[in-house]
Amino acid sequence: MNSFDSSIETWFSSLYSGPLTTVAIEGVADLYTFKGLVLIPLLWWMWFQQDERRTWRREMTIATLFSGLVALFVGRVLTHWLPFRVRPIYSTELHLHFAGSNIKDALLTSWSSFPSDHAMLWMAVATGIFFAWRSVGVLAMLYTVVFICIPRAFLGYHYPTDLLVGAAVGMVIAWIMTREAIRACYASAVLRWIERFPGPSAMLAFVLCLELVTQFDELRTLAIVALKHA
Repeated sequence: MNSFDSSIETWFSSLYSGPLTTVAIEGVADLYTFKGLVLIPLLWWMWFQQDERRTWRREMTIATLFSGLVALFVGRVLTHWLPFRVRPIYSTELHLHFAGSNIKDALLTSWSSFPSDHAMLWMAVATGIFFAWRSVGVLAMLYTVVFICIPRAFLGYHYPTDLLVGAAVGMVIAWIMTREAIRACYASAVLRWIERFPGPSAMLAFVLCLELVTQFDELRTLAIVALKHA
């Protein structure tokens, strides 16, 4: 445990919060409403903007969506490949009591804390929005920090370095995926297909955005159950 993580988690655990405050923070950290259901609609807003940069903006929207998918995939892969790190809330070495210490989630106990896939995914999306729409993108990035990252550290779900590294990787992924040379390899073709088949593409976009909002949790649950009974 490094001193940076230890000092911040110790400070968070010392903060007084009543039961209502704790429930509110847990809701912000756990409910999809306060994560993807805030940021994904911004991509739809970008998509339907009508101006002289309409084609470019739509390509950036596609690139941002792909950035989120890549970030989620990379985050899940890294948690399996990197050494396992126990979440602060379950660490017996810290001797700290967090506001959410009563949470007993089997997935959290078996899922490595480093890096934060939440920070990676939603910072990638927020960064993509920033590259396409500066003013709203700044707010999206601030929202990601305040409503997605900080509550997860406060409740002991993640160490600060889990969140910082996850956010940094997500930003890098979004930067790469939205560069013109990279974007031209896939976004233009996807946009042409969407314009040629608006009905099926709208249906697929809805399903894809829904799964991204929920971070494919139900599909992963179904896959785990299927593998156990295979």
